[in-house]
Amino acid sequence: MTTKYTTDHEYIRVEGATGTVGITLYAQEQLGDIVFVELPSVGKVMKKGDEAAVVESVKAASEIYSPVSGTVTEINTALNGEPGLVNQDPHDGGWIFKIQLSTPTELDGLLGEADYAELTK
Repeated sequence: MTTKYTTDHEYIRVEGATGTVGITLYAQEQLGDIVFVELPSVGKVMKKGDEAAVVESVKAASEIYSPVSGTVTEINTALNGEPGLVNQDPHDGGWIFKIQLSTPTELDGLLGEADYAELTK
């Protein structure tokens, strides 16, 4: 399992050919209390950088971009009733969607943990 990060503060945790996407701990701290998450639809085909979802907080609405190209295979429907899961645990209970990677080499252009930590300090 590998986790990569974007400069827009999304993470993708990759297991095999599937990636779990959400916003980083840093991003949710900047946004404040999450009040709504607009999820993508299952089956949606995305290119790297496409808008995939929207997270709304008491401060602002923020677009979530797909870190890789692929097809959405699953969404975190728990966020419909409890968007605050993103604040409580953005990497486990608060993930946003899962994507089947169509171009795994795109992961090479994303940040590793050390590089992302450097970006956010």
